[in-house]
Amino acid sequence: MTTQASPTATMTALRWHGRHDIRIDAVPIPGPPGAGEVQLRVLWCGICGTDIEEWRHGPVFIPVGESHPLTGSRAPLTLGHELTGEVHLVGPGVTHLALGQRVAVDGLSSCGTCHWCLRNRPVLCPKLSAVGLMADGGLAEFCNVPAHGCVPLPETLAADHAALAETLAVGIRALHRGRITPEDRVAIFGAGAIGLLAGQAARARGAAEVVIVDTLAPRRTIASEMGFDRVLHPDDVGEELEIDLALECSGRSAAIHGALRATRAGGRVVLVGLHSETVAIDPLAFVTQEKELIGSLSHVYDEDFTEAVRLLADGSIDPSRIITARRPLVDALSAFDSLDAHPTEHLKVLISPVRSTS
Repeated sequence: MTTQASPTATMTALRWHGRHDIRIDAVPIPGPPGAGEVQLRVLWCGICGTDIEEWRHGPVFIPVGESHPLTGSRAPLTLGHELTGEVHLVGPGVTHLALGQRVAVDGLSSCGTCHWCLRNRPVLCPKLSAVGLMADGGLAEFCNVPAHGCVPLPETLAADHAALAETLAVGIRALHRGRITPEDRVAIFGAGAIGLLAGQAARARGAAEVVIVDTLAPRRTIASEMGFDRVLHPDDVGEELEIDLALECSGRSAAIHGALRATRAGGRVVLVGLHSETVAIDPLAFVTQEKELIGSLSHVYDEDFTEAVRLLADGSIDPSRIITARRPLVDALSAFDSLDAHPTEHLKVLISPVRSTS
């Protein structure tokens, strides 16, 4: 069933036009959703580090010139992939979502037929797409998204808290890739939004100890207030920690060495942060100590994202300290400027195009 479209012809959206060129534009409201899609009235959308990178250094993932092979979209595009919304229109074939239902969105899509899709590793699909990067996203009043990635929100979960499900799912994916067990001693390098959420998820998984490591004193203060077992400066990290599983979430090359140093023999180090520099490692130590270095990218809908919503809903994850600002969509440009000029002052900035959300 598809309802009638809104009578309003245009909407406000934050669009990426090019490097150092994002704009608040008046654009047409998306047309009716296609088969397997829904149109959402956006409630909240987080600004991700990837959005900042596209603004500073893009195009990184945004298709320019040629359209994306799966979505058919190209720049200019509406940014925003960390979103929650209310179902406004329902496309053909969608039976599990109802009008007015609040959802969190895993906006990833893949071809469904390649080697990796058939093994439920869609993040490795050569045609992988994400709303807000390869298709119009959630920094707008309305957004068409794949219905299969929409997870209904229980009444007890606020829509702004649920907007962190995507960020949390990245951390959960890293824990899955690192094969976390309840007996593990876990270290998180980088107390940003992903790191602090991943640390809480490790705690929810019953980790024997969760250690947070960060260079910034304000971030360490927040981690201490969140009740983690130990909070350390990187200079205080040594082999005596005997960590079983370390997650490198900072994107700092030096942190890779710290994570490797902290892990005991047989330990696993999962790289979550994106690194542009080449890092030298000692292969002899890997062989003689049987350590593992593992990459982790994004998340998988039915393994990571659904768990993220569940943990937020049951109170295992408290996102309140992670959300450092809430801004209306009309102020989104100043929010980007603030994140660029004062990156250490914020963990997660949320944007809403509506005046009253829940």
